[in-house]
Amino acid sequence: MTDESTMTTIAPRGLPQKLNGLLHLLDYIPHDLIALISRISIGAVFWQSGQTKVDGWRVAETAVYLFETEYRLPFINPWLAAHLAAFAEHFFPALLVIGFASRLSALALLVMTLVIEIFLYPDAWPTHGTWAVCFLVIIAGGPGRVSMDYFIARYFSRTA
Repeated sequence: MTDESTMTTIAPRGLPQKLNGLLHLLDYIPHDLIALISRISIGAVFWQSGQTKVDGWRVAETAVYLFETEYRLPFINPWLAAHLAAFAEHFFPALLVIGFASRLSALALLVMTLVIEIFLYPDAWPTHGTWAVCFLVIIAGGPGRVSMDYFIARYFSRTA
């Protein structure tokens, strides 16, 4: 005869315990990986958008036309807006991908996303929300150890 306490110790784990164990494994996904994927993926989105605004090394006339007719941002000249957008959509994603000035770059692109959401495409909030999460991961948690920011900070912490 076996008593009840012995049976509970050798009984197979139930489904809730197994699911909890599997969910616990997700705690081991490193922030470094999440930040790297966030930086590269959102950087690619903005880089590709920037590519549609340039013709070689110049801002395309079609980009200026788009800012004159469809975008029509308040308080800014369409020519200047097209040039600033083309610059920002190349400069900040490049910094994000290499992980240099990552938090600042993510913040700049988050502000750009807010402008797009508020003034251009307010119905696209699900897409812009997804972008915002990528930026907030980097702003709040940093770019991770696979970044120039990490290596620069590590260098200066050694010399201090």
